[in-house]
Amino acid sequence: MADFLLELLSEEIPARMQAGARNALARLFAECTSAAGLETGPIDVRSTPRRLVLIARDVAVATHASREEIKGPRSPAPPQALDGFLRKTGLAREQLEERDGVLFAVIDRPGKAAGDVLAETIRRIVSDFPWPKSMRWGDGSLRWVRPLHGIVAMLGEDIVPVEIDGIVSGASTVGHRFHHSGPITVGGASDYAQKLRACHVIVDHEDRERIIRDGAAAAAAGAGLALLLDEGLVVENAGLTEWPVALLGRFDEKFLDVPREVIVLTMRTNQKYFACTASDGGLAPAFVCVANIAASDGGEAIVEGNRRVLAARLADARFFWEQDHKVPLQEQAKKLGGIVFHEKLGTLAEKVERIAKLARWLVETGVLTADPDQVERAARLAKADLVTGMVGEFPELQGVIGGYLAEAQGEPKAVAEAIRDQYGTPSEPASAAVALADRLDTICAFFGIGQKPTGSKDPFALRRAAIGSIELIVGNGLRISLTEAIRGALANRAGQCKDSASAHRLDRTAPEVLDFFADRLKVQQREAGVRHDLIDAVFALGSEDDLVRLLARVNALQNFVATEEGADLLTAYKRAANILKKENWTGPQVMSSRAEQGIPQTGEEDPLVLVEEPGLREVIAEMASGEAGADLPEEKALITALDAAEPKAAAAIEQEDFTGAMTALALLRGPIDEFFDHVTVNDPDPAKREQRLNLLMRFRDAVNAVADFSKIEG
Repeated sequence: MADFLLELLSEEIPARMQAGARNALARLFAECTSAAGLETGPIDVRSTPRRLVLIARDVAVATHASREEIKGPRSPAPPQALDGFLRKTGLAREQLEERDGVLFAVIDRPGKAAGDVLAETIRRIVSDFPWPKSMRWGDGSLRWVRPLHGIVAMLGEDIVPVEIDGIVSGASTVGHRFHHSGPITVGGASDYAQKLRACHVIVDHEDRERIIRDGAAAAAAGAGLALLLDEGLVVENAGLTEWPVALLGRFDEKFLDVPREVIVLTMRTNQKYFACTASDGGLAPAFVCVANIAASDGGEAIVEGNRRVLAARLADARFFWEQDHKVPLQEQAKKLGGIVFHEKLGTLAEKVERIAKLARWLVETGVLTADPDQVERAARLAKADLVTGMVGEFPELQGVIGGYLAEAQGEPKAVAEAIRDQYGTPSEPASAAVALADRLDTICAFFGIGQKPTGSKDPFALRRAAIGSIELIVGNGLRISLTEAIRGALANRAGQCKDSASAHRLDRTAPEVLDFFADRLKVQQREAGVRHDLIDAVFALGSEDDLVRLLARVNALQNFVATEEGADLLTAYKRAANILKKENWTGPQVMSSRAEQGIPQTGEEDPLVLVEEPGLREVIAEMASGEAGADLPEEKALITALDAAEPKAAAAIEQEDFTGAMTALALLRGPIDEFFDHVTVNDPDPAKREQRLNLLMRFRDAVNAVADFSKIEG
């Protein structure tokens, strides 16, 4: 066995593609060697801006010889079937074996040298590599992310010979572009990383990330500052450098008048710099850049060049900031009428109108406690910063810029915060009202025009909007009827349409949106370990659309079914439900006879209302409970248990104590087990059969008061 080294040397690979490239390299290598039957040990992949590297440990010297049998057609099969089988196997008719009238192809495959397998693997990797974007250069047919310059392929100390589009594999590579000139000859996987490090190339991307992380923090600390650590920026800089060196620079304090987020974003997005903070936590006029060279002057020239570039960027940002200050947000908002939100949904101004109405409704109905005028004001100004120069330059700062401008222009604190936090998951009531109204309107508006997510396609990010809405509702404990909120959002849009079909679309669309929220809730709760079938069981009640209460039910239900009592009660429930379903049992026969007599049914009848004769009410009540017909102690015990459990469970549900409701229902476990063990439900006596089916239906309905147990798996 020996270790295998593969290096694919090219022009600079974009930093954002390197992680995916490492994964693809490891996957393709494993797939190719496994398909060929070549055994390998652990696979390690690394990358720098100019190279992809794979080291496979303990590669076998050859594949094992193998024999494969392929069953073919019967010997008297038509010639077409036989010809197809021969083409598939590559054999002649006389090479086939016949057994009991069936033809078999027996293919012996001799072992193959590891070098041959690896050479073919390299060709497959280069030809099939899944770059997000690739290019072709020169006269060749080879495609790679950037022009490919060299291939190092070594098994142990031996070169694996392979040629791809004129590039011949070898044992030679190059070092740092500026710190080392000329080729480097490596002896294999054993000394590859050490030889390149000696030539100012750190092959291990994780090592470079650590050097950047520690070096940037040390550079800031040396100036009495703290680094605003950004792990994504660490990874990106590691993908841009082979020999990273962190350097501290400073910029003019006058730029600190610009919002902090603008400065940080300018440094991060445009220049790949880290921001620094002072001892008070405020932004400091300093930055840390990462050079790809150990400069002889200690990096002074590099820092100065970066400072000038950053100054120009910040000057542009400051100009936009000052210009935006001159125009009140209310004036900016008037421009939204000229911006189309969606061709079927009107302008941004129309969307703002819908958000304002829905946000105010959330407050006026008591879902959130806030000043309704301030909430409406925030909603009407929330999208105004979309037409500012600052957001035009930095789209990522939507809302943030509006919040700063609102504060600077004297808007109440709650208004400014609501504008700033509209795209997040705020906890302040006014902010939560605007953020929730915005998301609900987006979801309902697009559902209303039939633009629902399908499969992996979600062009309007409605799934993300739904998850955000759920997090707002649950995180803030908002007691909201989701059905009412959805219908309200749909009605706002219907009011703008002013067509006769709007009401019909509202009735059709509202359940679709509620189902969509149910699906998103299952996804969102899966990470918390909540079972999807339990959410279905509570949603199936039909009347439960308060997500806070719904999740309280679900959590109590999940805890309950995990217990022995819960598992046994679920088993008994399913047995009872199956009997009732098999018998197509819907209720006491007295109800059907009442309907057959032509007596109007309202669904609200109380059979005791018209009973006046003393003692008769008690007799009818006893008959309704089933106790009058009960002649077995197990029946009476179940009735007694139901009489005790039902009111306790109902009272607990009323108080939203769902754990208490489950505890009450757990009392039914013993009696229902005894009932099934000793009572024949389908008794030959029709009266007894009816009595016992009614009793099972009562048991089923008692359990279903908390959740529809038929939806629970297991």
